[in-house]
Amino acid sequence: MDIDRITLDPAVMGGKPCIRGLRVTVGTVLGLMAEGVGRERILSAYPYLEPEDLDAALAYAAWRLDEREEDLTAA
Repeated sequence: MDIDRITLDPAVMGGKPCIRGLRVTVGTVLGLMAEGVGRERILSAYPYLEPEDLDAALAYAAWRLDEREEDLTAA
């Protein structure tokens, strides 16, 4: 899985996962894809994005869905 294009920086977009430190969040990209906006249209609307960025956003989302959080309890 190649998610090295996804950055988390508290100074950029409130720390939300972003594409390569740009002010484009993973959520924005995924939302567009979920609405049926094609990859070419996304790339033309955000010309500084690359096709690999869209792949990384999908990979990051899949990774986050697999991650499971559990409360720690003292024994």
